[in-house]
Amino acid sequence: EVQLVDSGGGLVQAGGSLRLSCAASGFPFDDYAIGWFRQAPGKEREGVSCMTSTDGSTYYLHAVKGRFTISRDKAKNTVYLQMNSLKPEDTAVYYCARVRGLCQGGVDYWGQGTEVTVSS
Repeated sequence: EVQLVDSGGGLVQAGGSLRLSCAASGFPFDDYAIGWFRQAPGKEREGVSCMTSTDGSTYYLHAVKGRFTISRDKAKNTVYLQMNSLKPEDTAVYYCARVRGLCQGGVDYWGQGTEVTVSS
């Protein structure tokens, strides 16, 4: 059974940092890209970052470039999203997801979500 368990969210002041984790199981981790998405209240879900499994290419939403860093630990089957210099507009539920293709394909599995709240 494919499982993605995301964690690490919380309440943080603007300018602070959080690290989200996505623990994957039930599929060959090295064969899939993993992405992070977020959904703020009243808004559509948007892609935040993605990392391929082949060459480790990374992609970022323009609004988070330079502040967020995605990484993967193959030994732990885990993908991380380090979020620095957080802003109130980063407040959202964050989801990790298994992405088909080299981060260009659709999502076929989602994590349950972890809530991030950034206070001003």
